Amino acid sequence: MPSQVDPQKCSGCGTCAEKCPEEAITMDLIPVVDLDKCTECGICVIICQYGARDIVEVMKYLARTVTD
Repeated sequence: MPSQVDPQKCSGCGTCAEKCPEEAITMDLIPVVDLDKCTECGICVIICQYGARDIVEVMKYLARTVTD
């Protein structure tokens, strides 16, 4: 599952959209993730300086990837 955005924390800066290697994020006040393009790489979670992206699901995914 792709990361989720906390609208209370998101500043709308667009850094996650700019840094997404798959161009899976577009901005509409807050980031919108295209589920067909998102590879769950976690870069948006890491790059968000406001902590607006939920890391729990991404970390679960990364843990599965490392152990597989």
